[in-house]
Amino acid sequence: IAEGKETRNINGKDYVLEYPIHADYAFVYANQADQWGNLTYRKAARNFGPIMAKAAKTTIAQVHQIVELGELDPEIIVTPGIFVQHVVKVGDIK
Repeated sequence: IAEGKETRNINGKDYVLEYPIHADYAFVYANQADQWGNLTYRKAARNFGPIMAKAAKTTIAQVHQIVELGELDPEIIVTPGIFVQHVVKVGDIK
């Protein structure tokens, strides 16, 4: 596994250094967003959406509802708008 990769010795134990993966684009699925791009999620959509939004240069969020600024409780915002460049609204959840 370590062939051709950088290794580091930390406290007497060798570790293989793996650099993070960076994406050009992330397409995430969220429940709600405001005009700043703050996102909330439902159920399993919360698992990878926030991580991918932070890893990508450009994040496009597909949401069911766009609300006015201040309507989202800050305690339920999972992905801050600083990580989201575009928000696209789709139909409501049935």
